Amino acid sequence: MSRLLLIVLLAPLVVLALPGDKAQPIHVKAQTVTLDEQQGVSVYTGSASVVQGSLTLSAEKIKIFNNQKEVVKVIAKGTKKNRAHYKQNQQNQPRFIEATAEHITYKIKREMVHLKGNAHLVQGFDSFSGGTLDYDIKNDKVIAEKSKDGAQRVRFKIKL
Repeated sequence: MSRLLLIVLLAPLVVLALPGDKAQPIHVKAQTVTLDEQQGVSVYTGSASVVQGSLTLSAEKIKIFNNQKEVVKVIAKGTKKNRAHYKQNQQNQPRFIEATAEHITYKIKREMVHLKGNAHLVQGFDSFSGGTLDYDIKNDKVIAEKSKDGAQRVRFKIKL
């Protein structure tokens, strides 16, 4: 792969990380990469992972959406057996934020991570599970809901 093509593929990912992470090199691994510049979408499939500083996102399939200037959204799709995984060091937390779900959507400008399907999030020493979870990074807030069918109720453990 040419160096210029690699830079074009990886440049949109710089926006994903926290300020300290932005200066770190980006490492992408996948079995297949598809880049559609006209649509502003790049797709990484086959045990895909994106790592930049403390940010790690891994799933069977990762889609990155950009508006030609910046990344606006990232969707990671896993399966029931092999869920997507998000991990990042947050300045206001004593430990990494870690999350798993069948689908993870990261909305960059809103600083929101949406977890759907067997969602689980560890924030500091607290943990949350449910059908869906929303993690508001900027306000350090978690919103958990049961699954639509009611089978996955909200559970949480808080350590004071």
